[in-house]
Amino acid sequence: MIEQYIRDVHDFPKDGIVFKDITPLLQDPEGLNRSILGLAEAVDPDSYDVVCGIESRGFIFGTALAHHLGKGFIPIRKPGKLPWKTASETYELEYGTDTIEIHVDAVESGGRVLMVDDLLATGGTMEAGLKLVRRIGAVPVACCFVIELSFLNGRKLLGDVPAHSLMTV
Repeated sequence: MIEQYIRDVHDFPKDGIVFKDITPLLQDPEGLNRSILGLAEAVDPDSYDVVCGIESRGFIFGTALAHHLGKGFIPIRKPGKLPWKTASETYELEYGTDTIEIHVDAVESGGRVLMVDDLLATGGTMEAGLKLVRRIGAVPVACCFVIELSFLNGRKLLGDVPAHSLMTV
């Protein structure tokens, strides 16, 4: 469905890595539309109240999806980027750690959230995002990704939250 719009970039960001470049997908109106419609069809829109996207490419797809469905959008950002009171979660990377934040009042308690990002790799970023939305009292209903690198087994960190991907490598 969207594979034709994804470009492989070898040895980026370092030797031995094959980077999945979504830029051609974003540049093509049909490709972008297909991806948003695919994400919209992956999970019943009546099962969640808001869409939450993780910085930065999760913003692109999450905001477009929320707009398409007439729902609100919640950003999860890198530290120091949100102007209000935040909750934060630090998680492990291959080399070091990273932290993400969400506004503490982003969702009402019990609010149902669809989590969106462009890529599921090792799962650490989305696992941290799931912990954040739970910490502020929300309920993650499902996770949606444009691309999943299945050989990295990222789904295992998502626990019992269903995951949907438009393209699996």
